[in-house]
Amino acid sequence: MRYVPLGTTGVQVSPLCLGAMMFGAWGNPSHEASIAIIHRALDEGVNFVDTANVYSAGESEEIVGKALKGRRDDVVLATKFHAQMGPGPNDRGNNRKHIFKAVEDSLRRLDTDYIDLYQAHRPDPATDVADTLGALSDLVHQGKVRWIGSSTFPAPEIVEAQWAAERHQRERFVCEQPPYSILVRNAELEVLPTCTQQGMGVIVWSPLAGGWLSGKYRKGRPVEAGGRAARIPERFDPTKPENQRKFEIVEALIPLAGKEGIPLPVMAIAWTLVHPSVTSAIIGPRTMDQLVELLPAADVELSGSILDAIDEMVPPGETINRADLGIENIWLRPEFRRRGFTRT
Repeated sequence: MRYVPLGTTGVQVSPLCLGAMMFGAWGNPSHEASIAIIHRALDEGVNFVDTANVYSAGESEEIVGKALKGRRDDVVLATKFHAQMGPGPNDRGNNRKHIFKAVEDSLRRLDTDYIDLYQAHRPDPATDVADTLGALSDLVHQGKVRWIGSSTFPAPEIVEAQWAAERHQRERFVCEQPPYSILVRNAELEVLPTCTQQGMGVIVWSPLAGGWLSGKYRKGRPVEAGGRAARIPERFDPTKPENQRKFEIVEALIPLAGKEGIPLPVMAIAWTLVHPSVTSAIIGPRTMDQLVELLPAADVELSGSILDAIDEMVPPGETINRADLGIENIWLRPEFRRRGFTRT
């Protein structure tokens, strides 16, 4: 396994980051099987693991903590905060109160004294980013966190966070975690160039576009009733024209991958790593077989003709279904664009 620098931090990480979203109730309920997957990834040279407190309501972090017993210092461990983690009004968000509670809960579940990379899972329009950075800076100074990052932040908010860090002398976000895949290329417009200009690492999530590029969803076959298709139906509803287009693209990509002699998911992940701004791609296997299939993507070099063909199917910067972007622009809601509108 080769290793690459994470932005300007000086730390070296594998180009494949093991995502833990599928460990626990959301995916593989067996702790033993999930731990075996983590151990196999580490044995193959993966030294970067990413989870979040919200994944299976903390169960994912617990599984990761068990798996890293005796191997913790060999791993760059990342987790995230922001999502609702309790019934109270302050059990979510990027404010100091929630961050301080969330980090203690994550440290306990992960059974570790420190988190290498602590990330804001989404922007929080209710909280001044300078306050978020202030709380995170305190955690860095206390030794509970090594570096801080963001996830799914639009380019203007990435820049705003960098400005706030400089103005207020706070720790800065060293990396961003955007959605990026052959079907979701919006990051190429502003996010990836901004990260490069700011010296930030980029860890892309959903390089398989929620499973679309795994070959699981094929034209003429019914879409599964449960899982992500049930939680986020707008991304999978086959009656939607944008999802119909995804079916067409997948059918065209499969023979293209065949020309390279690799499976479609391996080609899809390798494609994300071609971009010079991208540090690592998050792979989120649910089974050992899925992990084993995806590991070769770290070393695949795609031909120029294949890259050109993909650009013809999905032009640079285009996203087929904007529901795959993983974030809503709240400023498009009626209450933010209509004078006198009262929310009911």
